[in-house]
Amino acid sequence: MGAALEHAKALDAVVHMHTYARKPVMFVRGEGMRLVDDEGREYLDFVSGIGAANLGHAHPAVAMAVCEQVTKLVHVSNLYYVEHRDELAEDLVALFGGDARVFFSNSGAEANEGLIKLARKWAELNKPGAFKVVTAWRSFHGRTLAALAATGQPAKQDSFKPLPEGFVHVPLNDVEALDAAVDESVAAVLLEPVQGEGGVWPCEREYLEAARRICDANDALLMFDEVQTGCYRTGPAFAYQGYGVAPDAIALAKSLANGLPIGAVVASADVADAFAPGDHGSTFGGGPVVCAAGRATLTALESERLGANAEQVGTYLRQGLETLAAKTGALSQVRGPGLMVGATLDRPIAGEVVAAALDRGLVMNNIGPDILRFLPPLVCSIEEVDTLLSVLDDILTELRG
Repeated sequence: MGAALEHAKALDAVVHMHTYARKPVMFVRGEGMRLVDDEGREYLDFVSGIGAANLGHAHPAVAMAVCEQVTKLVHVSNLYYVEHRDELAEDLVALFGGDARVFFSNSGAEANEGLIKLARKWAELNKPGAFKVVTAWRSFHGRTLAALAATGQPAKQDSFKPLPEGFVHVPLNDVEALDAAVDESVAAVLLEPVQGEGGVWPCEREYLEAARRICDANDALLMFDEVQTGCYRTGPAFAYQGYGVAPDAIALAKSLANGLPIGAVVASADVADAFAPGDHGSTFGGGPVVCAAGRATLTALESERLGANAEQVGTYLRQGLETLAAKTGALSQVRGPGLMVGATLDRPIAGEVVAAALDRGLVMNNIGPDILRFLPPLVCSIEEVDTLLSVLDDILTELRG
């Protein structure tokens, strides 16, 4: 362990709230798929800041955009017009399609809070008395109180009760349960096209198509949490586009500025117009620096065709994991679109696999005791996947005797 890491661990223990069980490594530099620790050791990154660095680390276009803007103007608030905010919103509207509006926040949780508030304000004007939001079990929408109440994971909620009221949870991909839950009291249905923090569980096409029909029949909004799935992670710009089901509004964050803190609500104009001045706000949301980074990020993602790469390399990764499952018997299921892949292990050793991988120069992530999640930057290559599969084969063979 290097001196810098030792110092960081000692200081962290006494000055930080203990909300994270950090891994024993200190990263000081990165480029593309690679990270470098304080002792100069290189790692391949299959986490990308929990799906935030879709362009990879230290992308030159983003770095240049940030450096140029930060020397001119950093912050004046949303009380005034600034460069890049409207242009980034225009880019998002074009990707969303149709007549739409954007609100910028600082994170995914804030973006989902914005969706929830927008749904309730829209319902006040269009469906008086409706206020409930239907979400799915295993979902994750953030850690603020309302976003946590929307989250379908009781283990994350129990210590913080009582939570805000008005949230109903149903099993994912159960059309009958969703139909039964949506009635005159429901303002919106909020779904992740692919559940991320729950373990990479995709919605079925028929389920999302049914969700659209059910919402239309009950005059409720259909909203998608694209915080982890957005910005070409699954192939298309937004994951819902791969299903051919159009929502009324979406939440974005994570990779929108390639790791800088930004979130966004994008909603069709007829829904967005429910918000009036004073209904919602953010001191830092949509500042010129993060919006400059966002514009550079979207431009690079499109020009480098990283959505197509996510589909191609993601397919190769899933096939490789399925081959590994057949060879070792260690994986019981592989799932997920694009470069958002989950693999369920046959026994609860996911934490041990992640620790062993870090020792071998691979940055990986587990969800609970038996799920491995792969969220590499979208610049990931087939050769880098081959390295992952080879190391993972060795680790699983060793850990399973």
